[in-house]
Amino acid sequence: METGKTGKTGKYFKYAIGEIILVVIGILIALQINNWNESRKNKVFESEIIALIDNNLVQDSTSLSIELNKAKLAIETTDRLLKQVNQGVYNDSLNYMMGKIINFQRFKSQSSAFEVLKSKGIENITDNKLQLALISYYDEFLFRVYESTLDVEDSFVADWIPIIKQEFLDFKWEDFCVPIDAKSFFEKPSTIILFKLFKDNRAGQVDYMEKTISKITEIRNLIKSSKK
Repeated sequence: METGKTGKTGKYFKYAIGEIILVVIGILIALQINNWNESRKNKVFESEIIALIDNNLVQDSTSLSIELNKAKLAIETTDRLLKQVNQGVYNDSLNYMMGKIINFQRFKSQSSAFEVLKSKGIENITDNKLQLALISYYDEFLFRVYESTLDVEDSFVADWIPIIKQEFLDFKWEDFCVPIDAKSFFEKPSTIILFKLFKDNRAGQVDYMEKTISKITEIRNLIKSSKK
């Protein structure tokens, strides 16, 4: 009798062990499937967010190129204006030159896709080089562009607006500036210094915008490489 009970107990024990093993295997399979699904979702998200970031970068590059050309034009025009003033020629062409110089432009990056990425976790970008390049672009390069652009705007507000109000007969944004007395205005050393300082601010803006556009090209090349 004892032998029979022992045999049955052994069978039940083996059966229970078998059931446990089946449950464990089931759990492991379920975890594996879940991990596979999560991995697939992550890859889909990474692909989609990179595409959106790339689109934002294209828009940034276009906007920066427009502002870069305006800043370069302002610098070139400043040089022509100072040369003409140095020659003592105070004709109406100076009014239109000043219209191209005495202004500022704002730039706003299209960073919505990167903000989504940050909220989900930057580690969703599996390419380390691309990950670091994106962080550098949004946290460093854009910051410098914003700072240099703000320098130009601050100078316009602090330095040029009082002059526009007090010493100009007329003013049209990015078109012309008409001083009350051109000769008197341009013969003041403070006027020439102000043009030179404003030109220096523009030069800083140009430098950072060119570097930022190059950074965009670098990132977009990394994105293309990651798709291969």
